[in-house]
Amino acid sequence: MTLPSRNGDIIMMKADNEIISYREMCDREEVQTLQRGMNYRLSGRHSVVLMSLRHNAPYSDRVDSNGLILIYEGHDIPKTANSPDPKTVDQPEYNPSGSLTQNGLFHQAAQAYKQGQKSAEIVQVYQKLFNGVWSDNGKFRLTDSWMEKSGNRKVFKFILELCDKSVGHSKQRMNIEQNRIIPSQVKMEVWKRDKGRCVECGATDNLHFDHIIPYSKGGSSLTANNIQLLCARHNLLKKDKIE
Repeated sequence: MTLPSRNGDIIMMKADNEIISYREMCDREEVQTLQRGMNYRLSGRHSVVLMSLRHNAPYSDRVDSNGLILIYEGHDIPKTANSPDPKTVDQPEYNPSGSLTQNGLFHQAAQAYKQGQKSAEIVQVYQKLFNGVWSDNGKFRLTDSWMEKSGNRKVFKFILELCDKSVGHSKQRMNIEQNRIIPSQVKMEVWKRDKGRCVECGATDNLHFDHIIPYSKGGSSLTANNIQLLCARHNLLKKDKIE
């Protein structure tokens, strides 16, 4: 599938429904590339993780509470010519040198938060939708971690809770926030249907996922029939209007 963009870069999706290029995403994170799945204190600021919910994903990540909570699986040992199959050994907490792996760094931060020793680590989450297509799921708080059995080995699990000051103030507000979040499957369906273009003018850059009936007016995020792709200009022109 061709995923056009203004300059040929990989296309990414942003949590507020803005679509950005891979290069723009790296610039926002102040790095040249984003290759590792787990990045503790990237550029000395927040942490960054890359996740996938696709059927062929290498790790068992999942989403609970309609996107408000992520359960993120830790990462395996690096695959080399002389290493055992990474899926047959426990996910490592320490490197051979004795330093903490990314699993270890995230685990240490989560446990320090649980014990009241520090604030929750802020984690920016990007989710893979297709090859070359990602969704910026926003910032989450790292609040828990543990190791559990998975077949004949142990893997790390991390709890990430959506950073939103309005979430949790009331049941009504929680329902609004849940309705606002567009599930990955809906994003993928809309992207394919609209062919990565604004439905109004055919633009392929500065795109947004748009609620046809705004969620603030009762529109659902759970069906592709209520979601469309709009460029920034048409998205701003529409705002919360029901057309």
